[in-house]
Amino acid sequence: MVYPAPVRHFVRTIAMLLIVLAGGCETTPPPTENAPHTAGSAAWTKYLHQFEEGYFALDPSFAVRQGRHEYDGRLPDWSAAGLRHAVQWLHAQRTQAEAFDQNALSAQQRFERQYLLSRIDTDLFWQEEAEQPFTNPAFYLANSLDPSVYLTRPYAPAKTRLAAFISYARAIPAAAAQIRANLRMPLPKSFIKYGVDGFGGFPDFYRKEVPKIFAEVKDPALQAELTSAIEPAARAMQDLADWLGASVAQAGENFALGPAKFADMLRRTERVTTPLATLESVGRADLARNLAALKQACAEYLPGAAVETCVATVEADKPRGGAVDGARAQLGMLRQFVLDHDLVSVPSTEQALVAPAPPYQRSNFAYIDIPGPYDKGMPSVYYIAPPDPSWSKADQDAYLPGTSILLFTSAHEVWPGHFLQFMHANRVPFDLGRLFVGYAYAEGWAHYAEEMMWEAGLGNGSPAAHIGQLSEALLRNVRFLCAIGMHTHGMSVANCETMFREQAYQDPGSARQQAARGTYDPAYLNYTMGKLMIRKLRADWTANHGGRDAWHAFHDRFLSYGGPPIPLVREQMLGTATGDLF
Repeated sequence: MVYPAPVRHFVRTIAMLLIVLAGGCETTPPPTENAPHTAGSAAWTKYLHQFEEGYFALDPSFAVRQGRHEYDGRLPDWSAAGLRHAVQWLHAQRTQAEAFDQNALSAQQRFERQYLLSRIDTDLFWQEEAEQPFTNPAFYLANSLDPSVYLTRPYAPAKTRLAAFISYARAIPAAAAQIRANLRMPLPKSFIKYGVDGFGGFPDFYRKEVPKIFAEVKDPALQAELTSAIEPAARAMQDLADWLGASVAQAGENFALGPAKFADMLRRTERVTTPLATLESVGRADLARNLAALKQACAEYLPGAAVETCVATVEADKPRGGAVDGARAQLGMLRQFVLDHDLVSVPSTEQALVAPAPPYQRSNFAYIDIPGPYDKGMPSVYYIAPPDPSWSKADQDAYLPGTSILLFTSAHEVWPGHFLQFMHANRVPFDLGRLFVGYAYAEGWAHYAEEMMWEAGLGNGSPAAHIGQLSEALLRNVRFLCAIGMHTHGMSVANCETMFREQAYQDPGSARQQAARGTYDPAYLNYTMGKLMIRKLRADWTANHGGRDAWHAFHDRFLSYGGPPIPLVREQMLGTATGDLF
C-alpha cells in the first residue's frame, strides 16, 4: 500500500492525537508525551494496534521506512493474488472500524476512527477505483522500490544494512516480473517516460553506487553475496524499463480520471466535497492574486521591464556552488529566522542534511527523506535533483533555480516546512498519529510555510525575494489548475505545459516535467488546495484568539494533529463541521 504521490519519501499519512475544540466550545487539552490514553474503549485501542501491525505485514517497505527493521529486505506481494488480498483486507478493516459504537469511544478515539477511515479510503481509492497497480508506474516507484533507507540511514552497522540490501536486491527480479504482469498496455506516454526514467535509474545505481556505499564492510562473504545479487536486480530493472520503452509507439494520452472519479479522489482521500467548479474558481482567484503581486514586485525590482524579463533576471542569480551548496548555506539562516520571529515551536536541535538526489528519483527538483517514528535519532536528507542530462545545455542551465527561488524551496522542504512538521508529528503520543500524514496536510503545510515566511519578513521586503516566493506559488497554482483541467476538462499536456511557461514563468525543462507529472499524479493540486485551507483556517481561528499575535499558537496547534485530512482538523480546531473550507 503505497502513497500515490511519486515524489516524496517522507509521506507517511498521519493522524491526530488530540481533540481541541475552540471558539467558546468545551476543549480537551493536548496530551503530553507521557499522558495516559484517554478513557474510552480498550477494544478500540487493541483494534488500532492490530490494524497497524497488519498494515506493516501487507506493506513491509512502508514498515521499513517507519523504522520497523524486522521487515528489512522485503517487498510487498504485488502478484494478482497479493493485490486482491490487500484490497480485501482493507475492506474488512473498514467494516471493523465502522462497527465500533461511537458512544463507547472517547472523543480522541472518535477522531482516530474518522482518521483511520480516511486512511483506508485513500488506499482503496488508489488501488481499487483508480487501479494504480495496473495503470500507473508511480504505484511502485513512489516509495516501495527505493532502497535509500539501507544506504543512507545509519539505523544499524553497515554490515547489517548490507545484509538487508542484499535481501532487497534478491527480491527485485520477482517484483519486476509482477510489475510487468500487472501494467496494462498501452500506458500514456508520460507514464512510460516516468517508468522508464524511474526503473531505468536503478541499474547503474545498483552497479556503481551501492558497492561504493558498502565498501567499508570487509566481510568477503557478504561482499560476494552483494555482487551476486546486484546483477540480477539490475538486469530485471533494465528489462522492465526496456519493455516499457518499447511500447511508446503504441502509447496514447488516456490518463484522465474524469470528473466523477476526480471528485471522488478529493472526497475519499482529503474529505473535500467542494464542487469542482467552485474549487476551480478558488484556484483561479489565487492565481490572479499571485500574478498581481508578481507584477507589483517586478515593477519594484526592474521598473519598465516585462514580467518575463524580470523573472528571468531573478532566475539568473544562481546560488554559489550550485543548488546543493546553496541550500546548505540557507538552512541555518531559515531556522534562526523561525526562532527569532517566534513563528512556531522548534522541539529539538535536529538538523537536515542536503545531498544530490539519486538517479531513480529525479522526476521532481526537490524532496526530503525523513525517517519514521521508530528510527530514533536518524538524519533527514533534503535531496536536490540535477537536470535531465538528455536536455539541451540551455534547458539544463535554466533548470537550476535562482538563489531567491531556492530559498523558498528550502523553506518548503526544511524550515519551517516538512522537516519541522515531521519533527512535531514524530512527537505525537500515539502510533497512528506518528505513522500516517496525508498529502494535502503535508504539502499544504509546506507550501503555506513559504508564503507565511514571506509575510513574516523573510527577505526583508526585497522584491527579488518576493519574486522567489511568488515563483513557487505560481508553480503550485498552475499545478492546481492543470490537475483539474487535464483530468476533468480534456486539457492536453501541451496546453498545460504552455500554462506553466506563460503563467508560472517556468523554464522549458521544468514546464515539461511539471505538465507530465500532472498526468500520473492527479492529486498534485493538493499543494495549493492544502495551503488555501490552512490560510482560511488560520483566519477563522485567529479571529477569536488574538489575530496576528496568535500565529505561533495557531501553528503549534495545527501541527499537534500530526496530519489528518484538513477538514477534520478544521472541525477540531473550530468545534464545528460547518463553514467554508476556502
